[in-house]
This record gives sequence, structure tokens and C-alpha cells, in this order.
Amino acid sequence: MITFVADQCVFGKTVQLLRSEGHTVVTLKELEKQGATDDEVQCVNGHRERLYRTEAIVLKRRDQGEADRVLTVFTPGVGKQQLLAKGVRKVTSRKAGHVELFTHSQFLVAKGSTWDIVTQAETIHAFRPLREDLQRISYGYYVAELVDRFTQEGDENRSLFDLLLATLGWLSKAQDLPLLARFFELRLLALVGYRPQFFQCAHCRADIEPVNNFWSPAAGGVLCPRCGEGLIERPGNDRPSAEPLSLNALKVLRFLQTHDWKTCSRLRLTPALHAEVEGVLQRYILYQLERSLKSVGFLRTVRRLLASSGQ
Repeated sequence: MITFVADQCVFGKTVQLLRSEGHTVVTLKELEKQGATDDEVQCVNGHRERLYRTEAIVLKRRDQGEADRVLTVFTPGVGKQQLLAKGVRKVTSRKAGHVELFTHSQFLVAKGSTWDIVTQAETIHAFRPLREDLQRISYGYYVAELVDRFTQEGDENRSLFDLLLATLGWLSKAQDLPLLARFFELRLLALVGYRPQFFQCAHCRADIEPVNNFWSPAAGGVLCPRCGEGLIERPGNDRPSAEPLSLNALKVLRFLQTHDWKTCSRLRLTPALHAEVEGVLQRYILYQLERSLKSVGFLRTVRRLLASSGQ
């Protein structure tokens, strides 16, 4: 079903026809009653303009002009998009509260020449606890940046949208935020085509035995002792591409990759084990993206601040 906006004076019969075919039609007069401005409602070819509704999660935003913002959002239908939210920096804007970072909203969007334009916005989930806690919001930035970096505009990925939406909800109440971040990393990597291999040697394809093995970001997974031994850092090997991986870390990675969050949330890891698991995944993500994430530095700063304050 398509939503159209039409000039009712000219297209009265067209409006009736579209409605009879099951389409949603909004006239300019009706749209004005709903609070849209003339700037937000522009007719295509002097007659009508197509509108569409979409759910969206705001990943990031930047100021544009004197009062506008360009939003980078993730949607269930077309994946990542950039949308223009006009006038939202004005104190009187009725859309401002619905386009905050990490907010899950319903948008009415008009096709535009450079950016599509948000004409209406209504919050579905605000995730207020996430934005009111420094540690939670730092993980919110991290999750949003991962989605932004691993996706291209216009690539539909409904499963990733569902994962992001669920994760923002979990971030609002979870006790072990670092563990949730590891769970999210593994799920995201699988959904964007970079699922690491933890059950077979990434080189010889032999089943991984329950012993200390090796981890190789370049190979895309775990290496058995025979394949990994010659690739570790040692004198004479200037470009090591593998590192030792403890059996306990492997078990945790496998568990996080194959179980849901409700089950994984019961895990209790020692600080040393968690640091090893985090290092494995962070180096793998860095290898795939070929650049650092800004939010990782912010996360580390927040950790230091909380540690120094005894939290």
C-alpha cells in the first residue's frame, strides 16, 4: 500500500480512485491540519508528491543550516537512510523530541531532491534510561556506530533492525553491559556477512578440539594448534596473524554466538576472561572495518571515570 499526498482541488477523482484501490491518500488540506508546513509539503510536477511512512531508529545526526538536522536512521524497509528534519532545532519544534538519538519513532516522510524530508514524527520507544545514564549511553553510541559502519545506505536488513531495536531495550535495563555488547557484536557480524568461525579451523577446516587454540582476524576465526602455531608473534615473524586463544574464551564466544540474550545474560565472566573475549572481537571488528571506532575511545574514557569514582 502506498501513501500519496494530493491537491484535492485538481485530483479529486484521482483521490477517490486511489482510496478505492486500498491506498492511503492525504490531501494537502488534511496534512496542514496535522501541522505540516508549506515547506514540508511540496507537490511533484506541480500536482502531487509521494509520501511514505516508516519506522526508524536514529543512529546519529548533524546540524544543517540554521534550524535543521540531517538524521542518519536505520529502518526496517530500506536499511540506513539520511533524512532531513526541518526546523527541529527551534524551541517551538513539535518534532524535536521525536528525533533524538537512539529514539525509535514512526516517521511520515516526503520525497525530496537531496534528502527525503521528515514531515511528521511520533515516538514509539524513547529508551529514556539509556540516555539518562552515562555508561548506558556510551554503549548506545557504540551499538549505533557499529550499525552505521557495517551498513550501506539503502541495503534492507530487517533482522538487523530487529536486533538493534531489541538491544537498545536491553541496554536500558541490563546489568552486564559489556557482556551485552559482546552478544550484539557477534549477532551483528553474522547479519552483515562476517560471522567468525569458532567450531572449525578457519584454515584446514578440522573440528576445533577443547584445548588452547589460536585466533586469527585475517583468517576469520579460530585456528587449530597445528595451523596457528607458525603464525603467532615470535622472533623472526614480523607480521603475526594469530594469537593464543584460551579454551574458556572459546567456550564463551561459542555460547554467545549460539544462544539468545535471555540465556546469555546469565553468564558470569571474570574480568580477565571478559577482557580476552572483548579483545578478540574488537580486533576482528577493527580488521574488517580497517579503521577505529570513535565510540570505543569514549567507552574507555567512561570506564576510567567510573573506575576512578569507585562505580
